[in-house]
Amino acid sequence: MREEEIEKLRGVVRDCVSKHLYSSAIFFADKVAALTSDPADIYMQAQALFLGRHYRRAFHLLNASQIVLRDLRFRYLAAKCLEELKEWDQCLLMLGDAKVDEHGNVSDMKDCNVMYLDKDGEDREINILSAICFLRGKAYEALENRAQARQWYKAAMKADPLCYEALERLIENHMLTCEEETSLLSSLQFAPEDGWISSFYSCLIKKYDKENIVESKFRELEQEGCNVKPSDQSICTLKNNTDLLACKAEYYHQCGEYQKCFELTSVLLERDPFHLKCTLVHLTAAMELGHSNELYLMACNLVKDYPQKALSWFAVGCYYYCIKKYDQSRRYFSKATSLDGTFPPAWIGYGNAYAAQEEGDQAMSAYRTAARLFPGCHLPTLYIGMEYMRTHSFKLAEQFFMQAKAICSSDPLVYNELGVVAYHMKEYKKAVWWFEKTLALIPSSLSEMWEPTVINLAHALRKLRRYHEAVTYYEKALALSTRSLSTYAGLAYTYHLQDNFTAAIRYYHKALWLKPDDQFCTEMLTLAIVDESRQGVELKTESRQNELFI
Repeated sequence: MREEEIEKLRGVVRDCVSKHLYSSAIFFADKVAALTSDPADIYMQAQALFLGRHYRRAFHLLNASQIVLRDLRFRYLAAKCLEELKEWDQCLLMLGDAKVDEHGNVSDMKDCNVMYLDKDGEDREINILSAICFLRGKAYEALENRAQARQWYKAAMKADPLCYEALERLIENHMLTCEEETSLLSSLQFAPEDGWISSFYSCLIKKYDKENIVESKFRELEQEGCNVKPSDQSICTLKNNTDLLACKAEYYHQCGEYQKCFELTSVLLERDPFHLKCTLVHLTAAMELGHSNELYLMACNLVKDYPQKALSWFAVGCYYYCIKKYDQSRRYFSKATSLDGTFPPAWIGYGNAYAAQEEGDQAMSAYRTAARLFPGCHLPTLYIGMEYMRTHSFKLAEQFFMQAKAICSSDPLVYNELGVVAYHMKEYKKAVWWFEKTLALIPSSLSEMWEPTVINLAHALRKLRRYHEAVTYYEKALALSTRSLSTYAGLAYTYHLQDNFTAAIRYYHKALWLKPDDQFCTEMLTLAIVDESRQGVELKTESRQNELFI
């Protein structure tokens, strides 16, 4: 057969692959490989077999060829076959020996002189060494060696920053702390034209910066654009990109702006109903807002469309949690963890469902599992601390809050809990410091979510007899919410301590309007009235004595 006819057959194979006609591709690729015995044609046949899900046959073909040890493409595809067959140890053996340090720097690579024969390579392609590092990471993760997996994912990113899947694994599986994520991104070598990718990656990692910094990053990316046709004056931008808007929704959720987050995710899901990252953020925002009907509809659709995904059963668990049926919610969170043991929200939800019923031991067990599986996520450690605080084990609670702070030093919620522990331990100066630090770290303007922190700070200031400052913060809390008994009672008691009985009586009444049977406010109101009447009598007596003296 002439070379032109063989080249034509190669074109047929490529076209069959592009049209997903894999049996046809396998048939013609087999004939081309038999006619030429060219390594590139053998690789094309193996690729067709892999795409047609004939993994054993593809692996046998690659392994039988002598070039498998000399061409990285052959070795990588053979390892991919073993990955699909879940033979992880064999997969690592196929990829060869190499060592990686904690920072993702690879040493002892024995593949430096190995060929990389690719006749049809693109102008811009992912470095094959990056893909190999990523596959090593997946193998180690499947073997539950998460420390090694983390290092190989970092190595994949360093070998080629365009290997997005490695970054996705590191972020979604919470393998890195906030500082480690930032450090990794700053160490990546982007090409001059890839500056926008660096900005996009910085929006994907944990976002605890101030609102103006994060918003400026989003604005910069939204303005990123290009002219598709030189003759066309219109510019395409990333402004309406679903991934970017999902990042923004995630940021709103992190800031506690749940309504804003819910509205944005609702718009996004109308445009792309199957964007799973956005779906997860939408579910958590709906649960925070108590939208049980929305959770029910979402759960039904997800279970119908994705019955084998952990997210679907997590949504069912969220619905039952929202309507306070914690036994059922726990069952479905447990099912989500059994489908995907590396799905962080399911483990957190599982622990929270136990905690809601004050079943501390089971809740702690779930949180500890989550802390072990996701070392870069500070929430399990934070919740363990909260459970210890609920049982008045304040020293232990403080230790876990400090661990959470070491993992994520920029989450204001951690500092709030440290302040609460200090308050319970009667260390009021330290409590004031922690609460002030919390308010300083809040990324956006104060919202109702942070009203308890403002009240806690006011209580701590009152304990230190800094009454004027306490009153200021109580009034700030009232500006955030007018339905808090604690605020009215604290403000009334502070005025009472200042001997401003009229103001104290007014605020005791407001507190009792919210909760008429509150014992503290009822008793203190009686005392305030007695104190005011006594003060009135003393003033009258004093004025009479002054008159007599005159």
